[in-house]
Amino acid sequence: MKAIVLAAGRGERMRPLTDRIPKPLLQAGGRSLIEWQILRLVAAGVRDVVVNVAHLGDQIMAKLGDGRELGARIAYSPEATALETAGGIAAALPLLGEGPFIALNADIYCEFDLASLASVAKRLQNAAAPDCVHLVLVDNPGHHAQGDFALDAAGRVQGAGDSRLTFSGIGLYQPPFFAQIRRGERRPLGPLLHQAAEQGRVSGEHYRGLWMDIGTPERLACLQTLLSAR
Repeated sequence: MKAIVLAAGRGERMRPLTDRIPKPLLQAGGRSLIEWQILRLVAAGVRDVVVNVAHLGDQIMAKLGDGRELGARIAYSPEATALETAGGIAAALPLLGEGPFIALNADIYCEFDLASLASVAKRLQNAAAPDCVHLVLVDNPGHHAQGDFALDAAGRVQGAGDSRLTFSGIGLYQPPFFAQIRRGERRPLGPLLHQAAEQGRVSGEHYRGLWMDIGTPERLACLQTLLSAR
């Protein structure tokens, strides 16, 4: 199984830090945010990793190189201008192969066991399975109290519901899910996920462990404090 780490965003809420340093290279606990993600993928047995880059992407490529220092094999998907999440994944499809792949945001810190997605990938590849996507959902943080999706008792993700959870930024996808997107087209991921959920094509799970969206300098400082205490 392969993975893509989404690292092309501008990081507007992190300015002025991200005027000089791409958000994925901001550090906490002695590692950059993107290094934590790649190390977790490698620990889960996923060594073939694609990284999409745009804003200050040369810095990311110079820092990570071919990935061997992290135990990975990294390929890059450069974007002249950021294509948003779905557009960026669609542009990288030639590097991701034909099977299900993991996509995760570079700007989160999460201790979810990525190795558990291997069994989900086998289920998605089953011709009788209707699912094209599997999402990892988390409790709603204070800065996103409204949540994104509901999850029923059977593990089906729904766009509406009373008990909503937040999309963690970690998902497993079948390549055809992005087939409608032209290469180089800017396209957000959220509307595609909601449409697929309405069609009953999205499964999910509720992860209750450590997860942080490192979207502001304050949250980066909180992560630094947490990791320094370990």
